[in-house]
Amino acid sequence: MKPYRPLSSLATHEVTNVPPHMGDQDLWADDQALLEWFALFGGGQHEAHIARVGRAAGLEATFEKARQANRNAPQLQAFDRYGMRINAIEFHPAYHDLMDLAVSHQLHNFAWHHEGNAGHLGQAALTYLFSQPEGGVMCPMAMTYSAVPSLRSTPLIEADWLPWVLSNTYDRRDIPVAEKTGALIGMFMTEKQGGSDVRSNSTQAVPAGEGSGPGAEYLLTGHKFFCSAPMCDAFLVLAKTTDHGVSCFLVPRWRPDGERNNVAIQRLKDKLGNRSNASTEIEFEETYGLMVGEEGRGVRTIIDMVSGNRLYCAMSSAGMMRQAVVQALHHCRHRRVFGERLIDQPLMRNVLADMALESEAALALGLRVASAMDQPGDPHEAAVARLGTAVAKYWNTRRCPYLVFEAMECHGGPGYIEDSIMPRLYREAPVNSIWEGSGNVIGLDVLRAIGREPEVLRALMTELEKGQGSDDHLDRAIDDLTRELENPENIETGLRTITEMMALTLQGSLLVRHAPPAVAQAFCRSRLGSHYRGAFGTLPRDCDLSVILDRAIPGGSA
Repeated sequence: MKPYRPLSSLATHEVTNVPPHMGDQDLWADDQALLEWFALFGGGQHEAHIARVGRAAGLEATFEKARQANRNAPQLQAFDRYGMRINAIEFHPAYHDLMDLAVSHQLHNFAWHHEGNAGHLGQAALTYLFSQPEGGVMCPMAMTYSAVPSLRSTPLIEADWLPWVLSNTYDRRDIPVAEKTGALIGMFMTEKQGGSDVRSNSTQAVPAGEGSGPGAEYLLTGHKFFCSAPMCDAFLVLAKTTDHGVSCFLVPRWRPDGERNNVAIQRLKDKLGNRSNASTEIEFEETYGLMVGEEGRGVRTIIDMVSGNRLYCAMSSAGMMRQAVVQALHHCRHRRVFGERLIDQPLMRNVLADMALESEAALALGLRVASAMDQPGDPHEAAVARLGTAVAKYWNTRRCPYLVFEAMECHGGPGYIEDSIMPRLYREAPVNSIWEGSGNVIGLDVLRAIGREPEVLRALMTELEKGQGSDDHLDRAIDDLTRELENPENIETGLRTITEMMALTLQGSLLVRHAPPAVAQAFCRSRLGSHYRGAFGTLPRDCDLSVILDRAIPGGSA
């Protein structure tokens, strides 16, 4: 643990201008925007649970365990002392403590315990909260949450696996799932030659017996290039079957006969961030698997999993943005420069308020999409979810690294020191833009959605129209987007611009309807005005920065 009372009286000088130790945070109660947006979208019945997670995730002890888990990265133990393959990963005890905390609070399955009752909204809020101390643990949480629709596509697999996935017990033992008290699910999709183009993958699957099709046993041979959380109990894997294209398979760590499955870990990735989480390269050689969903429909089978993971990416990025803002606000409230607190100096106030706007807009966008996912039977909401998961994933994950960098700069030199959380947040921030589809992949998905599903675009425009007439900048931005979409020529070239415009106008529409006027006006005038360039600290001079800052500061007052 970090010291509470470092020495301030030293032999050569007295320390008088250093921010105090932050200590415990209440990530729920101290986040006014979260409280309001979560209630607005119908999450009130889950507040007690979310509040408990906010308190637990915000403890200094939780942040310290996250620091330890990232400082002590996982180690590959491919063989035992006799040279026998065991494909084990050794994690620091702090990582297991965090996994236990996450699983016991349903970070991996909350949505499925509350289906039709704001379950995905609660899942999104939990992701937002727990991503603030630690992103590496959230990877297996996200994959397990997202895997459930795929598992349900095949009743035999659902019956065998869903009870363990719905368990709230973290069981770290590397043993057959039938002997465990809970299970986690991963996904191995990409290959060296394919990346996001999974149809170019070369891994092959052949029937293990006479049967074939959904639920049948297959043997897989090939490789997977980027496989995170390999300690999970089973993995959704894409592989080709003869003449039928790409299919989806569930590959368990252990075979039904009690023997280890042939899932050979070749090496651990040495990643920029997300260092507490093991990411590996995997080889399959006649590896046991069960077909999930219809043969040749593997991409279709995992599409719901992809949607869930994209929501996770959006909300995880929103959470990191929030913690970066909290850290910057704490520093600037207690650091004096040129005789004044940093937070009282006009230019710094502009920077801090601008970041607070970005953080709240990211939160609102992600929660709106989550609320739509809770209403699959409503055609409008289903269409909002279809497009919104891509748009929110694209925009939140792109803004997160830049905001974290800006928040780091607010600290000056101390923000660049590894004892601070800022370097870890900075290294973690880019990963969500890469996972589950890079920017171009998301843009092409937006193109597919609006081209093949006309109801998707109609739903977006309906959402935007709800905010029309409230702000001139928003009205003009909606008109600009409409003109872009009416011009099909070279639309693919401009997809990043179009996706950005979708995100900003949707955020603007949400804020003008539901946020305090000072927040909505500052957002629309800065993000939707003609001079917006994306830099923080460029809010118009007459924006009410005090309202924005008081709303963002834990405790509510600068």
